[in-house]
Amino acid sequence: MTTNKMILNIKSNVAYITFNNPEKHNAVSLDMWDSLEEMLNQCEKDHNVRVVVLNGAGGKSFVSGADISKFEKERSTKEAVSHYNNRTQKVYERLESFPKPTIAMIDGYCIGGGLNVAVCCDIRICSKKSQFAMPAAKLSLGYPFSSIKRLFDIMGPGMSKHFMFTAERILADEALSCGLVQKLVEDGNLEEFVNHYAEKIAGNAPLTIKAMKNIGIEILKNPNDRNLDECKKLAEACFDSNDYVEGRRAFMEKRKPNFKGN
Repeated sequence: MTTNKMILNIKSNVAYITFNNPEKHNAVSLDMWDSLEEMLNQCEKDHNVRVVVLNGAGGKSFVSGADISKFEKERSTKEAVSHYNNRTQKVYERLESFPKPTIAMIDGYCIGGGLNVAVCCDIRICSKKSQFAMPAAKLSLGYPFSSIKRLFDIMGPGMSKHFMFTAERILADEALSCGLVQKLVEDGNLEEFVNHYAEKIAGNAPLTIKAMKNIGIEILKNPNDRNLDECKKLAEACFDSNDYVEGRRAFMEKRKPNFKGN
């Protein structure tokens, strides 16, 4: 599936969603948010897809934020701002709660809305040249509770406040040290590294990955809102599966398991 500014490419068990607006450092417009949601829906329905990788075209940016050139059309009135914020919030929540593992492959600038996309993914892997920023304070933009909470959960309150209040950029090594990214890769090696990383996850037991992903979502909820019965069912489903039999046999036979997700 391809649109002018968004590309979906599925290779074996890994789906690659590309923000394709390199002349604007992959700045995102409202129609791109719509396309992202459609592509996520397609990836969820495709049982062959086990991992989703999000990346930016051009080699200079993951996503540089919202397309400011479209603010006059998309965010110039109170009603338009409300519509835009509600729309993007829905897509962020869709990505954050997506039932399959998601990886942000960050090569270059990851700013504003791009940072929000990245922190909604399960894992963030970046090149050494990458830089991160939340410039809302320079534009008088308001950020909702959920977006700020994600930063607090990932980076901690102190670093998040420094990040937001100063609107300064941080470099890749600092992003790694504060937990914003999980892996830091030499420039030029990022795509190969992420491909192997995603394939490694895709080769593991899908039911176990599904259980871990969804239990992880429950852990981040308010304790009173957690569905512990569903967590128990997800874990039990792993032991009741054919993949559990396959995993044991493969271990005893000293071979790589062939998991089917059932």
